[in-house]
Amino acid sequence: MGLHDEQRSMYGFADHPADTPASQFAPLHGLFLLVQDEEDQALGCGGWRLLGAQTTKIKQPYVRPEARPQSLGREILLRLEADAMLKGATSMQLETGVANTAALALYRTQGYVPIASYRPGRNPDVNRALRKAL
Repeated sequence: MGLHDEQRSMYGFADHPADTPASQFAPLHGLFLLVQDEEDQALGCGGWRLLGAQTTKIKQPYVRPEARPQSLGREILLRLEADAMLKGATSMQLETGVANTAALALYRTQGYVPIASYRPGRNPDVNRALRKAL
């Protein structure tokens, strides 16, 4: 719930994690990663799921603030991309908010470029959609 809480504090609202059922991350059509420390405490997570025949969507990427200096966000992103490519994906899309400057910077350094929103009803003053060819 860290991601949900952080988004609510940034924007006053957030998509609920339960809006994306776990079944959407089932192998061959998706993957969800959880990074834990030596005491089995969750440090970060993220997943991908199919959005189209060869297009995937990054979902629920999050790293706890105290773990961010470890570059876990970048590592999770790279592993998700690699797995999606193995499954035949040729592009990856994601959404983040304009206030999430660290995430926007990470995605840009990893080759993601801005695109028009692919979700109806998104507020262009808040949401940013990005895409990367794999």
